[in-house]
Formats: sequence, C-alpha cells, structure tokens
Amino acid sequence: MIWFTFIVGLLLLSAAFAYLRYNRVQLYKTLEAAAPVSTSGAGNAFVRPSLVAQLPSFERNLVTLDDVIPPDQFEALRAEIETLVETERSYLPVHKKGGTVAYETLIAKAPRVVELYRSPSMARLVSSILGEPVKPTPINDQSSCSVLFYERPGDHIGWHYDHNFYLGRHVTVLIPIINRNKRGDGLSAARLEAKFGKQIELIETPPNRFIMFEGQKVLHRVTPIAEGERRVILSMTFATDPRSSVVQGIKRRIKDTAFFGLRALWT
Repeated sequence: MIWFTFIVGLLLLSAAFAYLRYNRVQLYKTLEAAAPVSTSGAGNAFVRPSLVAQLPSFERNLVTLDDVIPPDQFEALRAEIETLVETERSYLPVHKKGGTVAYETLIAKAPRVVELYRSPSMARLVSSILGEPVKPTPINDQSSCSVLFYERPGDHIGWHYDHNFYLGRHVTVLIPIINRNKRGDGLSAARLEAKFGKQIELIETPPNRFIMFEGQKVLHRVTPIAEGERRVILSMTFATDPRSSVVQGIKRRIKDTAFFGLRALWT
C-alpha cells in the first residue's frame, strides 16, 4: 500500500510538472512572437558612431564606455523603466538583497528596453569588444534581459562569479539607468567592485555608462545602498553559443528560483 501511494504521488507530481512546463513553453512561444526586433529606429541606432574607432581591449574581461546611448534615447529608456513599479524581491541571507524585473515582464511592459537588447547594433558592439560574434540568450532565461533595483537600505550582492549556463562564452552588459544619493547631487553608496588578483577595483556606475564583463572570470560584488538612495540597472546577457546542455538548463532553473520564485523550475 505504501509503494502504491508513493507511485501514485510520483505520477501526479510528474503530471503537474509536465502541465506547468507545457504552459510555460506556450507562454514563451507567445512572448517570442511579441518581442520586438529592431532593424531601424531607437533600438538599432543607439551606438554613437565615434565608438567604433575607440573600442577598448577586453584583455581583463571587463570594459567600460561612457554615454553609449544618445541622450534622447536614454531618457526614453529611463522614462519607460520608471513605470516598472512592481519588482520581484529576493533575499539570500548575507549574499543578496534586491528587486528584479524579469525578461518576460519587460516584453509586456517595456518594449523599448527589449528592442535595445535584441537590436543588431547592441550585438555588434558586444561582438566587436569580445572579438567573437554573440547573440542574446533565450527568452526562457528570465535573466537574459532584466532590470535590477537597489532601492531599500542594505540592498546589495556579495562577492561572486556568474555561472555560465550556455555552451559558448557568456558576457553581461550593465547600463545604469538611475544612480543617486539621498540628496540627489551624487551617486549612491552602492558600488560595483571587481577583484583582479588581490586588488579590488571600483567600477563607477553613473547613468548611461556601458559596463561589459565576463562574469565567469571576474569576481565582483555590489556594496549595500543607503537609506533614501536609488540605483536601477539594466542588465543584458549575451553568449557566443546560446544553447544549453541538459545539466546547464537544470542549474539555471535552480539558480533562477532565488530571483523569480518556483515558476523558474519549469522555464
């Protein structure tokens, strides 16, 4: 009787998982069809032409560029992101505290952001710096394109490397949208820091700075933000081969539960 109950329970659990997984797959098909892909306009023309001749070396696996997005387009992005009032809060004791808006939410509520992420010009810029062609990562990865909110006292993320859940090299692009202290006359106390050997280096994150790094190779953290401050970061990920092995897919889902809840298990 015990074995019968166990088998029935296992079958019901498997059926429930398959049902939820099927629903998520159908949702991602719908989102993929709805996600904007730019071939002209704001998403395709964000890179200043002068950048092409002065791209930095990626030898240290981290580079920064200032004012990549023209002011009018950046203001339009900022205005759109300001409308994202609902974030998914995550808290991992000691390691992380903050809010996140997932890729699927951005597709529905921030099309300009998604257009920028999926634009050919963004991929070209990242590819040129890396020295290898890259593509956006899949739509079922909620961290492919997300907005990170540090806006409650103590929001931070501790020292870590980024796990690579793809067959190719994996890089992250951060573009600060808002970063202000309580008085509004400077940057917040939250600081992006990277460690090179024994040396800790501050990576300044003023609005409209382009920060690209290979997180699997660069140890990094964000220090806590103070009361009354706000720091909002657009995060975009790219891979030279955005396919995943079965094991990599499972690991990504487990990781994403910390940011986006149990729904991530059937993405």
